[in-house]
Amino acid sequence: MALSRRHLLGLDGVPKEDIEQILDTATSFREVLERPIKKVPTLQGKTIVNLFFESSTRTRISFELAERRLSADVVNFSADVSSVLKGETLKDTVRNLEAMKIDMVVIRHAAAGAADFLGKVVQANVINAGDGAHEHPTQALLDMYTIREKFGTLEGIHVCIVGDISHSRVARSNIYGLKTMGANVSVCGPRTLIPRFIEPLGVKVYYDLDEAIRDADLLNVLRIQLERQGSALFPTLREYHQTFGITRERLDRSGKTVTILHPGPINRDVELSGDVADSEHSLIIQQVLNGVAVRMAILYLLGTGR
Repeated sequence: MALSRRHLLGLDGVPKEDIEQILDTATSFREVLERPIKKVPTLQGKTIVNLFFESSTRTRISFELAERRLSADVVNFSADVSSVLKGETLKDTVRNLEAMKIDMVVIRHAAAGAADFLGKVVQANVINAGDGAHEHPTQALLDMYTIREKFGTLEGIHVCIVGDISHSRVARSNIYGLKTMGANVSVCGPRTLIPRFIEPLGVKVYYDLDEAIRDADLLNVLRIQLERQGSALFPTLREYHQTFGITRERLDRSGKTVTILHPGPINRDVELSGDVADSEHSLIIQQVLNGVAVRMAILYLLGTGR
């Protein structure tokens, strides 16, 4: 069964059936990644452009690995060595690339809505790899895959997203996807980092981290995104860590086992202490492996129309 849409621009409004199909397909590709030869000819002959206007390590490499594992031809585009520096618009950049007969575009851009705009002006399939503080659907899908792998389901699991909610595209995509899949979602952080619109999405808000931990099955801990904050929204990083940092002592004090996710990169001893990041509670490395499988699934489903 084909996905209900030809682009993956976000998870807002994406039906449960599409998410289930992506996660189920990712399970098949996880098996491929365990083989001695980690490659299949599924997208042989397809050309995919990775169009990154923002710096990225994990997401870009994960997409490139996924594309190469599917035997696609891969073109990596960097804005800092392109005609964008000469004033070329996003539309013209992609139109010129499309004239070279590309099939899919993976885009990361600082402007919210860039992927949606692209989907309206090109024939190629478009995958949003993060647009501003709007959405990051593939990160949320790999988070959901990791949660389902751990608990066997998403239905009824209480996921608390901790940290800089206001500036996080990961938080938005996770909220949309997890709510669609029947999870209970909450957020926790300083009042200055919790957006006003959040509660109407069916999300509970905590301002006390210890209370949030007591109620949660899993914490998805977000990076403090200082580069997106126009002004100081809390006194110091040290004070943030004391109040909202996930530490071994805090987890032990809760008296329960809580699973930890983090989209990376980690600011160690800010949002997450190093011993927790490396502990038995953490599925952070598992997220990285699952990210390749989930992105393979998305590329396959969009690229083949199945």
